[in-house]
Amino acid sequence: MGIFHKGETHESRSSSMSYAMRWKHENLRQITLVGVLAIAVIFIILIWLFGQDHKKVSLVVDGKAQAVETKESKVAEVLNEQSIQLHPKDTISRPLNSSLGDGDRIVIVRAVPVKVSLDGTTKVHFTTKAKVEDAVSELGVRLQKDDKVTPALDSEVSANLNIQIVRVNKQTVQKKEAIPFKVVKKEDATLLKGKTKVVQQGSQGLVIHSIEKVFEDGKFVAKRWVGKAVSKNAKPKIVAVGTKQPTAVLSASITRKAGAVSIGGLTTKGGVSFKYKKALKNVTLTAYSAEEDGIGTRTASGTRVAEGRTIAVDKDVVPLGWWVFIEGIGFRKAEDTGGAINGHKIDVYYDTLKAANHFGKKKGRTVYVIGPTKPELN
Repeated sequence: MGIFHKGETHESRSSSMSYAMRWKHENLRQITLVGVLAIAVIFIILIWLFGQDHKKVSLVVDGKAQAVETKESKVAEVLNEQSIQLHPKDTISRPLNSSLGDGDRIVIVRAVPVKVSLDGTTKVHFTTKAKVEDAVSELGVRLQKDDKVTPALDSEVSANLNIQIVRVNKQTVQKKEAIPFKVVKKEDATLLKGKTKVVQQGSQGLVIHSIEKVFEDGKFVAKRWVGKAVSKNAKPKIVAVGTKQPTAVLSASITRKAGAVSIGGLTTKGGVSFKYKKALKNVTLTAYSAEEDGIGTRTASGTRVAEGRTIAVDKDVVPLGWWVFIEGIGFRKAEDTGGAINGHKIDVYYDTLKAANHFGKKKGRTVYVIGPTKPELN
């Protein structure tokens, strides 16, 4: 037995087509609406894609800004598109390989060349720093507090600016200065008048001066006095000065001759204290010279006449070879005699006749007869 298939009829096909036409007619509005929406979505997508392809960015170079419209997506591509080349020392706000979006900003600061003179050398340095201090620091230069920088550290950096750095070194040295000691004189009533005695030896003091020397780049340029300190005080020399009047009489002998009284004793004359054998009063002084006729250069005692030393005396009054002190004249030595020289009369020798004549005659002088040894200054 076979399977029975119901055959299609003309009536069934007409019914199907009629159904399709009826569905299409009923849903035409919905189909149209869907198509419009699809077109709108596609249009929006195309606009979005176009917007993603074209973007606006702000490009700032050395403070000057400009708006740039570009299709490029990378920073490097935009710079290449705008023919902008970067110096190795230029700074940029974004990495070259970073992506760009609409409204992004690219800031470029151009490096400028400056000349830096330091430690005897000059080199060109490119910098983007705004201040001299920052440019110097960028070089790794360590400034000391006394170093000089021209122009000043807070000055603006400009192209081809000359920056000079002078190394300043200050050294403090010490200089010694001796302080002389003073001589202090004190009266001493136990010492004879005219005599002195050192009570304390003096010694110099010492002052240390501090002097600051300034060197610029190793060359000395200036110095100044900083201060001083006393290292050692000066010690004064103390000298006792005698004020005691001489009272001692060494010889009690009193002799009288030709109306004159001779008394031996101790006295101080011309700052020299000496013993004397006798004192001659009312002595008359005259002068003579080898330039006079008949006067030789040899004395009666055999010595050669000498101005300031030789006198002619009466050898019965003053022995030859003895020293005397003549008031107003000083120490002289009895070396010569003369026919007219007798008693209390003394002839003083001068080299020139003019000086002898000028001396003239002097009366009423006191002469101290000392002895064969000349007193020395105490």
